[in-house]
Amino acid sequence: QVQLVESGGGLVQAGASLRLSCAASGGSFSSFTMGWFRQAPGKEREFVAAITWNGANAYHPDSVKGHFTISRDNAKNTLYLQMNSLRPEDTAVYYCVARPASGLTFSPSRYNYWGQGTQVTVSS
Repeated sequence: QVQLVESGGGLVQAGASLRLSCAASGGSFSSFTMGWFRQAPGKEREFVAAITWNGANAYHPDSVKGHFTISRDNAKNTLYLQMNSLRPEDTAVYYCVARPASGLTFSPSRYNYWGQGTQVTVSS
């Protein structure tokens, strides 16, 4: 059973940086496409980033491009999300996701495994 455990969230001021981590276990992490989603109160789940199994390709939507960066370390079975210049609108619960298939996708239904989420709160 694949397990994903996020960490690194917290309360920060606007303009600060945070790095989220996602520790994976119970599966072939190095073969999975990985990603991040977020969900703010009262809003729909939003795609944040995805990365291929080997880290060679990544996709960030325009809403976070240039200030969030996804990366992975297959030797440590860990996925990261570096978040810079945080804004109050980045406040949300951030979820790590995985799918045992190739190809980047922004559709939440295409991801088989989800972590419990980590809260990020950005104050103005």
